[in-house]
Amino acid sequence: MNLCIYNGIIVDPDQNIFAKGDVWIEDGKIRSVDLTGTDPTKTAHERPREFKYIDAGGKWIVPGLIDLHVHFRDPGYLYKEDILSGCRAAAHGGFTTVCCMPNTRPIIDNVNTLMYIEGRSSEANGVNVLAVGSITKEQAGEHLSDLSGMSDAVTRCRQLTGKGICAISEDGRSLMDSGLQLEAMREAAILGLPLFSHAEDDSLKGTAIGEELIVARDILLAEETGCKLHFCHISSASSVKLIKIAKDAGINVTAETAPHYFTLDFGCIDNDGNKKMNPPLRTRADVEAIKKAVTEGVLDVIATDHAPHHPDEKEAGYEKALNGVIGLETSFAVSYTELVENGSLSPLDLLRRMSLTPARILGIDRGSLREGAVADLAIIDINEEYAIRADDFESKSRNSAFLGRKVKGKIDLTMVSGQIIWDSGRI
Repeated sequence: MNLCIYNGIIVDPDQNIFAKGDVWIEDGKIRSVDLTGTDPTKTAHERPREFKYIDAGGKWIVPGLIDLHVHFRDPGYLYKEDILSGCRAAAHGGFTTVCCMPNTRPIIDNVNTLMYIEGRSSEANGVNVLAVGSITKEQAGEHLSDLSGMSDAVTRCRQLTGKGICAISEDGRSLMDSGLQLEAMREAAILGLPLFSHAEDDSLKGTAIGEELIVARDILLAEETGCKLHFCHISSASSVKLIKIAKDAGINVTAETAPHYFTLDFGCIDNDGNKKMNPPLRTRADVEAIKKAVTEGVLDVIATDHAPHHPDEKEAGYEKALNGVIGLETSFAVSYTELVENGSLSPLDLLRRMSLTPARILGIDRGSLREGAVADLAIIDINEEYAIRADDFESKSRNSAFLGRKVKGKIDLTMVSGQIIWDSGRI
Protein backbone atom coordinates (compact mmCIF):
# COMPACT_ATOMS: atom_id res chain seq x y z
CA MET A 1 0.00 0.00 0.00
CA ASN A 2 1.33 3.44 -0.95
CA LEU A 3 0.34 6.21 1.42
CA CYS A 4 0.55 9.92 1.92
CA ILE A 5 0.15 11.11 5.50
CA TYR A 6 -0.51 14.82 5.19
CA ASN A 7 -1.32 17.81 7.38
CA GLY A 8 0.80 16.58 10.26
CA ILE A 9 3.67 17.84 12.38
CA ILE A 10 6.83 15.96 11.42
CA VAL A 11 8.94 15.20 14.52
CA ASP A 12 12.15 13.55 13.31
CA PRO A 13 15.20 13.74 15.59
CA ASP A 14 17.42 12.17 12.92
CA GLN A 15 16.93 15.16 10.61
CA ASN A 16 16.13 17.68 13.38
CA ILE A 17 12.76 18.38 11.79
CA PHE A 18 9.87 19.76 13.82
CA ALA A 19 7.60 21.26 11.22
CA LYS A 20 4.30 20.89 9.42
CA GLY A 21 4.55 18.49 6.52
CA ASP A 22 3.55 15.36 4.65
CA VAL A 23 5.14 11.90 4.56
CA TRP A 24 4.99 9.96 1.30
CA ILE A 25 5.37 6.17 1.66
CA GLU A 26 6.00 3.82 -1.23
CA ASP A 27 6.70 0.06 -1.05
CA GLY A 28 7.09 0.18 2.72
CA LYS A 29 9.68 2.97 2.75
CA ILE A 30 9.72 6.73 3.09
CA ARG A 31 9.65 8.12 -0.42
CA SER A 32 9.91 11.74 0.73
CA VAL A 33 9.01 14.24 3.42
CA ASP A 34 7.36 17.36 2.01
CA LEU A 35 7.51 20.50 4.16
CA THR A 36 5.86 22.85 1.65
CA GLY A 37 2.55 22.83 3.52
CA THR A 38 0.45 22.30 0.38
CA ASP A 39 -2.52 19.94 0.48
CA PRO A 40 -1.54 16.94 -1.69
CA THR A 41 -5.17 15.90 -2.10
CA LYS A 42 -5.85 19.17 -3.96
CA THR A 43 -2.63 19.66 -5.95
CA ALA A 44 -0.93 17.69 -8.67
CA HIS A 45 1.86 15.51 -7.36
CA GLU A 46 3.92 13.22 -9.57
CA ARG A 47 3.59 9.63 -8.40
CA PRO A 48 4.04 6.22 -10.06
CA ARG A 49 0.68 4.84 -8.87
CA GLU A 50 -2.32 5.75 -6.74
CA PHE A 51 -1.79 6.67 -3.10
CA LYS A 52 -4.10 6.39 -0.15
CA TYR A 53 -4.33 9.69 1.76
CA ILE A 54 -4.40 9.95 5.55
CA ASP A 55 -5.16 13.32 7.11
CA ALA A 56 -3.08 13.59 10.29
CA GLY A 57 -5.14 16.57 11.40
CA GLY A 58 -2.22 18.50 12.86
CA LYS A 59 -1.04 15.55 14.96
CA TRP A 60 2.58 14.46 15.33
CA ILE A 61 4.09 12.07 12.78
CA VAL A 62 7.05 10.39 14.47
CA PRO A 63 9.45 7.48 13.88
CA GLY A 64 8.20 4.27 15.45
CA LEU A 65 9.12 4.00 19.11
CA ILE A 66 11.72 1.41 20.17
CA ASP A 67 11.72 -0.28 23.58
CA LEU A 68 14.97 -1.88 24.70
CA HIS A 69 13.39 -3.64 27.68
CA VAL A 70 10.18 -5.69 27.70
CA HIS A 71 9.00 -8.97 29.20
CA PHE A 72 6.42 -10.81 27.08
CA ARG A 73 6.38 -13.86 29.44
CA ASP A 74 6.38 -16.20 26.45
CA PRO A 75 7.29 -19.06 26.77
CA GLY A 76 6.25 -20.11 30.25
CA TYR A 77 3.88 -17.51 31.70
CA LEU A 78 1.25 -17.01 29.03
CA TYR A 79 -1.46 -16.23 31.58
CA LYS A 80 0.36 -12.92 32.20
CA GLU A 81 1.22 -12.03 28.60
CA ASP A 82 2.25 -13.70 25.36
CA ILE A 83 4.05 -12.48 22.28
CA LEU A 84 0.80 -11.80 20.39
CA SER A 85 -0.81 -9.74 23.17
CA GLY A 86 2.50 -8.04 23.92
CA CYS A 87 2.81 -6.98 20.29
CA ARG A 88 -0.74 -5.60 20.38
CA ALA A 89 0.18 -3.59 23.47
CA ALA A 90 3.32 -2.37 21.72
CA ALA A 91 1.38 -1.22 18.66
CA HIS A 92 -1.18 0.53 20.89
CA GLY A 93 1.72 2.38 22.51
CA GLY A 94 3.34 3.45 19.22
CA PHE A 95 6.18 0.92 19.47
CA THR A 96 7.39 -0.78 16.31
CA THR A 97 10.44 -2.60 17.74
CA VAL A 98 10.85 -4.25 21.15
CA CYS A 99 13.62 -6.22 22.87
CA CYS A 100 12.38 -9.23 24.86
CA MET A 101 14.31 -10.14 27.99
CA PRO A 102 15.41 -13.76 28.54
CA ASN A 103 13.86 -14.64 31.92
CA THR A 104 11.12 -16.82 30.43
CA ARG A 105 10.56 -20.55 31.07
CA PRO A 106 12.54 -22.03 29.48
CA ILE A 107 15.20 -19.34 29.59
CA ILE A 108 16.34 -17.85 26.28
CA ASP A 109 19.77 -19.46 26.53
CA ASN A 110 19.77 -21.66 23.43
CA VAL A 111 18.83 -21.64 19.76
CA ASN A 112 15.73 -23.83 20.20
CA THR A 113 14.03 -21.39 22.59
CA LEU A 114 15.15 -18.50 20.42
CA MET A 115 13.50 -20.06 17.37
CA TYR A 116 10.29 -20.66 19.33
CA ILE A 117 10.15 -16.92 19.97
CA GLU A 118 10.88 -16.29 16.31
CA GLY A 119 7.96 -18.50 15.29
CA ARG A 120 5.55 -16.87 17.72
CA SER A 121 6.65 -13.40 16.62
CA SER A 122 5.94 -14.27 12.99
CA GLU A 123 2.31 -14.90 14.00
CA ALA A 124 1.95 -11.46 15.62
CA ASN A 125 1.01 -8.12 14.11
CA GLY A 126 4.36 -7.18 12.56
CA VAL A 127 6.11 -5.49 15.50
CA ASN A 128 9.82 -6.27 15.28
CA VAL A 129 10.50 -8.62 18.21
CA LEU A 130 14.22 -8.88 18.98
CA ALA A 131 15.28 -11.41 21.59
CA VAL A 132 17.90 -10.82 24.27
CA GLY A 133 19.90 -13.94 25.10
CA SER A 134 20.68 -15.01 28.67
CA ILE A 135 24.31 -14.57 29.73
CA THR A 136 24.35 -17.89 31.60
CA LYS A 137 22.62 -21.22 31.16
CA GLU A 138 19.30 -21.28 33.01
CA GLN A 139 20.34 -17.91 34.44
CA ALA A 140 22.08 -19.99 37.11
CA GLY A 141 25.21 -17.84 37.07
CA GLU A 142 27.56 -20.80 36.58
CA HIS A 143 28.23 -21.38 32.85
CA LEU A 144 27.92 -19.12 29.83
CA SER A 145 25.03 -19.79 27.46
CA ASP A 146 25.55 -20.68 23.81
CA LEU A 147 26.17 -17.05 22.94
CA SER A 148 27.79 -17.69 19.57
CA GLY A 149 25.05 -20.14 18.55
CA MET A 150 22.30 -17.66 19.37
CA SER A 151 24.24 -14.89 17.64
CA ASP A 152 24.47 -16.99 14.46
CA ALA A 153 20.77 -17.95 14.42
CA VAL A 154 18.66 -16.88 11.43
CA THR A 155 16.05 -14.56 12.92
CA ARG A 156 14.26 -11.30 12.25
CA CYS A 157 16.82 -9.76 14.58
CA ARG A 158 19.59 -10.97 12.29
CA GLN A 159 17.92 -9.18 9.37
CA LEU A 160 18.00 -5.93 11.33
CA THR A 161 21.24 -6.17 13.33
CA GLY A 162 23.31 -8.86 11.64
CA LYS A 163 23.03 -10.99 14.81
CA GLY A 164 20.49 -13.60 15.84
CA ILE A 165 19.98 -11.84 19.19
CA CYS A 166 20.16 -8.13 19.86
CA ALA A 167 22.05 -8.31 23.19
CA ILE A 168 22.84 -10.53 26.16
CA SER A 169 21.56 -9.99 29.69
CA GLU A 170 20.91 -11.76 32.97
CA ASP A 171 17.84 -9.57 33.34
CA GLY A 172 15.84 -10.12 36.49
CA ARG A 173 19.11 -10.42 38.38
CA SER A 174 22.80 -9.56 38.10
CA LEU A 175 25.53 -12.08 37.37
CA MET A 176 27.32 -11.94 40.70
CA ASP A 177 30.40 -13.91 39.62
CA SER A 178 32.62 -11.04 38.47
CA GLY A 179 35.05 -13.40 36.76
CA LEU A 180 32.26 -14.93 34.69
CA GLN A 181 30.89 -11.46 33.94
CA LEU A 182 34.34 -10.49 32.67
CA GLU A 183 34.38 -13.60 30.45
CA ALA A 184 30.89 -12.79 29.15
CA MET A 185 31.90 -9.23 28.32
CA ARG A 186 34.96 -10.43 26.44
CA GLU A 187 32.86 -12.81 24.34
CA ALA A 188 30.19 -10.15 23.80
CA ALA A 189 32.88 -7.77 22.53
CA ILE A 190 34.13 -10.44 20.09
CA LEU A 191 30.60 -11.17 18.88
CA GLY A 192 29.67 -7.49 18.64
CA LEU A 193 26.78 -7.85 21.08
CA PRO A 194 25.82 -5.26 23.70
CA LEU A 195 25.52 -6.45 27.30
CA PHE A 196 22.40 -5.17 29.06
CA SER A 197 23.15 -4.98 32.77
CA HIS A 198 20.44 -5.39 35.39
CA ALA A 199 22.40 -3.60 38.10
CA GLU A 200 21.62 -5.13 41.47
CA ASP A 201 23.81 -6.80 44.07
CA ASP A 202 21.88 -9.88 45.29
CA SER A 203 23.03 -9.37 48.88
CA LEU A 204 21.67 -5.81 48.89
CA LYS A 205 18.48 -6.45 46.93
CA GLY A 206 16.27 -3.43 46.41
CA THR A 207 18.71 -0.91 47.85
CA ALA A 208 20.25 2.01 45.99
CA ILE A 209 23.75 0.97 47.05
CA GLY A 210 23.10 -2.49 45.60
CA GLU A 211 22.42 -0.89 42.22
CA GLU A 212 25.39 1.43 42.46
CA LEU A 213 27.90 -1.31 43.32
CA ILE A 214 27.05 -3.28 40.18
CA VAL A 215 27.06 -0.12 38.06
CA ALA A 216 30.59 0.62 39.28
CA ARG A 217 31.75 -2.98 38.76
CA ASP A 218 30.34 -3.30 35.26
CA ILE A 219 31.80 0.04 34.19
CA LEU A 220 35.26 -1.21 35.21
CA LEU A 221 34.72 -4.48 33.34
CA ALA A 222 33.52 -2.62 30.24
CA GLU A 223 36.63 -0.46 30.32
CA GLU A 224 38.77 -3.60 30.57
CA THR A 225 37.04 -5.49 27.74
CA GLY A 226 35.76 -2.82 25.36
CA CYS A 227 32.32 -4.42 25.58
CA LYS A 228 29.36 -2.23 24.65
CA LEU A 229 27.60 -1.87 28.02
CA HIS A 230 24.01 -0.72 28.50
CA PHE A 231 22.44 -0.27 31.95
CA CYS A 232 18.79 -1.18 32.40
CA HIS A 233 16.23 0.77 34.49
CA ILE A 234 18.59 3.13 36.38
CA SER A 235 16.82 4.53 39.44
CA SER A 236 19.33 6.18 41.80
CA ALA A 237 21.12 9.53 41.84
CA SER A 238 24.51 7.97 42.62
CA SER A 239 24.20 5.56 39.67
CA VAL A 240 23.73 8.59 37.43
CA LYS A 241 26.94 10.13 38.78
CA LEU A 242 28.90 6.95 38.07
CA ILE A 243 27.52 6.70 34.52
CA LYS A 244 28.44 10.31 33.80
CA ILE A 245 31.99 9.70 35.03
CA ALA A 246 32.24 6.66 32.76
CA LYS A 247 30.96 8.58 29.75
CA ASP A 248 33.31 11.48 30.40
CA ALA A 249 36.16 8.93 30.47
CA GLY A 250 35.16 7.64 27.04
CA ILE A 251 33.94 4.22 28.20
CA ASN A 252 31.40 2.63 25.85
CA VAL A 253 28.37 2.85 28.14
CA THR A 254 24.72 3.85 27.68
CA ALA A 255 21.82 3.72 30.09
CA GLU A 256 18.05 3.76 30.30
CA THR A 257 15.42 4.59 32.85
CA ALA A 258 11.64 4.11 32.87
CA PRO A 259 8.82 6.65 33.28
CA HIS A 260 8.00 5.54 36.84
CA TYR A 261 11.50 6.49 37.99
CA PHE A 262 11.20 10.13 36.87
CA THR A 263 7.59 10.58 38.02
CA LEU A 264 6.90 8.51 41.17
CA ASP A 265 8.64 8.20 44.54
CA PHE A 266 8.15 5.77 47.40
CA GLY A 267 5.83 8.22 49.17
CA CYS A 268 3.07 7.51 46.66
CA ILE A 269 2.99 3.71 47.13
CA ASP A 270 0.08 3.61 49.65
CA ASN A 271 0.15 -0.22 49.82
CA ASP A 272 -0.57 -0.39 46.08
CA GLY A 273 0.89 -3.58 44.56
CA ASN A 274 0.81 -1.93 41.15
CA LYS A 275 3.58 0.39 42.34
CA LYS A 276 5.93 -2.45 43.28
CA MET A 277 8.77 -3.02 40.85
CA ASN A 278 12.48 -3.81 40.83
CA PRO A 279 14.35 -1.54 41.36
CA PRO A 280 11.77 -0.04 43.72
CA LEU A 281 10.55 3.53 43.73
CA ARG A 282 13.10 5.69 45.51
CA THR A 283 13.28 9.14 47.13
CA ARG A 284 12.08 12.40 45.66
CA ALA A 285 15.74 13.43 45.37
CA ASP A 286 16.41 10.34 43.25
CA VAL A 287 13.38 11.13 41.07
CA GLU A 288 14.65 14.65 40.41
CA ALA A 289 18.16 13.34 39.67
CA ILE A 290 16.78 10.81 37.18
CA LYS A 291 14.67 13.48 35.49
CA LYS A 292 17.68 15.77 35.22
CA ALA A 293 19.80 12.94 33.82
CA VAL A 294 17.19 12.21 31.13
CA THR A 295 17.03 15.91 30.29
CA GLU A 296 20.81 16.24 30.03
CA GLY A 297 21.28 12.97 28.13
CA VAL A 298 23.31 11.20 30.80
CA LEU A 299 20.51 8.64 30.64
CA ASP A 300 20.22 8.03 26.92
CA VAL A 301 16.96 6.09 26.64
CA ILE A 302 13.45 5.89 28.06
CA ALA A 303 12.44 2.21 28.18
CA THR A 304 9.44 0.59 29.87
CA ASP A 305 10.55 -2.63 31.60
CA HIS A 306 7.06 -3.80 30.63
CA ALA A 307 6.49 -6.59 33.18
CA PRO A 308 2.95 -8.03 33.14
CA HIS A 309 1.42 -9.94 36.06
CA HIS A 310 -1.96 -11.52 36.71
CA PRO A 311 -4.25 -9.42 38.98
CA ASP A 312 -4.04 -12.07 41.72
CA GLU A 313 -0.28 -11.48 41.86
CA LYS A 314 -0.65 -7.73 42.40
CA GLU A 315 -3.82 -7.26 44.47
CA ALA A 316 -2.64 -8.70 47.81
CA GLY A 317 -1.01 -5.44 48.90
CA TYR A 318 2.45 -4.05 48.35
CA GLU A 319 4.44 -6.49 50.50
CA LYS A 320 3.02 -9.66 48.89
CA ALA A 321 2.81 -8.36 45.32
CA LEU A 322 5.26 -9.56 42.68
CA ASN A 323 7.71 -7.03 41.24
CA GLY A 324 6.85 -5.43 37.94
CA VAL A 325 4.62 -2.95 36.14
CA ILE A 326 3.41 -2.73 32.56
CA GLY A 327 4.34 0.29 30.48
CA LEU A 328 4.15 -0.12 26.71
CA GLU A 329 0.74 1.55 26.42
CA THR A 330 1.47 4.47 28.74
CA SER A 331 5.16 5.22 28.23
CA PHE A 332 4.90 7.90 25.57
CA ALA A 333 1.97 9.72 27.18
CA VAL A 334 3.51 9.76 30.66
CA SER A 335 6.90 10.84 29.28
CA TYR A 336 5.40 13.56 27.07
CA THR A 337 3.23 14.91 29.87
CA GLU A 338 5.96 14.82 32.51
CA LEU A 339 8.92 15.98 30.41
CA VAL A 340 7.73 17.95 27.38
CA GLU A 341 4.63 19.65 28.78
CA ASN A 342 6.68 21.05 31.67
CA GLY A 343 9.56 22.15 29.43
CA SER A 344 12.20 19.65 30.59
CA LEU A 345 12.63 18.10 27.12
CA SER A 346 11.94 19.31 23.61
CA PRO A 347 9.75 17.16 21.35
CA LEU A 348 12.84 16.20 19.32
CA ASP A 349 14.76 15.16 22.43
CA LEU A 350 11.86 13.01 23.65
CA LEU A 351 11.79 11.15 20.32
CA ARG A 352 15.56 10.88 20.46
CA ARG A 353 15.28 9.08 23.82
CA MET A 354 12.44 6.84 22.66
CA SER A 355 13.36 6.03 19.05
CA LEU A 356 16.59 7.25 17.45
CA THR A 357 19.02 6.51 20.29
CA PRO A 358 17.60 3.03 21.01
CA ALA A 359 17.97 2.28 17.29
CA ARG A 360 21.61 3.35 17.38
CA ILE A 361 22.32 1.26 20.49
CA LEU A 362 20.90 -1.78 18.69
CA GLY A 363 22.61 -0.88 15.43
CA ILE A 364 19.38 -0.99 13.42
CA ASP A 365 18.28 1.27 10.58
CA ARG A 366 15.23 2.67 12.34
CA GLY A 367 14.27 5.78 14.32
CA SER A 368 14.16 8.10 11.31
CA LEU A 369 11.77 9.55 8.72
CA ARG A 370 14.49 10.33 6.21
CA GLU A 371 14.10 9.49 2.52
CA GLY A 372 14.64 5.76 1.96
CA ALA A 373 14.08 4.79 5.60
CA VAL A 374 11.75 1.91 6.46
CA ALA A 375 8.27 3.32 7.15
CA ASP A 376 8.03 2.43 10.84
CA LEU A 377 6.12 5.35 12.33
CA ALA A 378 3.30 6.53 14.56
CA ILE A 379 0.74 9.34 14.55
CA ILE A 380 0.21 10.87 17.99
CA ASP A 381 -2.37 13.33 19.29
CA ILE A 382 -0.60 15.42 21.92
CA ASN A 383 -3.49 17.82 22.56
CA GLU A 384 -6.28 15.70 24.03
CA GLU A 385 -6.04 15.06 27.78
CA TYR A 386 -7.32 11.70 28.99
CA ALA A 387 -7.09 9.44 32.03
CA ILE A 388 -5.19 6.15 31.85
CA ARG A 389 -7.68 3.29 32.23
CA ALA A 390 -7.05 -0.44 32.54
CA ASP A 391 -10.00 -1.19 30.29
CA ASP A 392 -8.20 0.49 27.40
CA PHE A 393 -5.16 -1.81 27.50
CA GLU A 394 -4.38 -4.40 24.82
CA SER A 395 -2.05 -6.20 27.24
CA LYS A 396 -3.43 -9.22 29.09
CA SER A 397 -2.36 -7.54 32.33
CA ARG A 398 -3.53 -4.42 34.13
CA ASN A 399 -0.67 -3.74 36.57
CA SER A 400 0.07 -0.15 35.61
CA ALA A 401 1.50 2.28 38.15
CA PHE A 402 -0.34 5.12 36.39
CA LEU A 403 -4.00 4.11 36.52
CA GLY A 404 -6.19 7.20 36.75
CA ARG A 405 -3.36 9.57 35.85
CA LYS A 406 -4.31 12.33 33.40
CA VAL A 407 -1.95 12.57 30.43
CA LYS A 408 -1.63 13.80 26.87
CA GLY A 409 -0.22 11.82 23.98
CA LYS A 410 -2.73 9.35 22.54
CA ILE A 411 -1.44 7.00 19.84
CA ASP A 412 -3.80 7.21 16.88
CA LEU A 413 -1.93 5.05 14.38
CA THR A 414 1.12 2.78 14.30
CA MET A 415 2.76 1.46 11.14
CA VAL A 416 5.50 -1.11 10.46
CA SER A 417 7.11 -1.21 7.00
CA GLY A 418 4.23 0.83 5.61
CA GLN A 419 1.56 -1.50 7.03
CA ILE A 420 -0.90 -0.13 9.58
CA ILE A 421 -0.86 -2.32 12.70
CA TRP A 422 -2.78 -0.01 15.06
CA ASP A 423 -5.60 2.33 14.10
CA SER A 424 -7.62 3.95 16.85
CA GLY A 425 -10.36 4.79 14.37
CA ARG A 426 -9.75 8.52 14.81
CA ILE A 427 -7.61 8.85 11.66
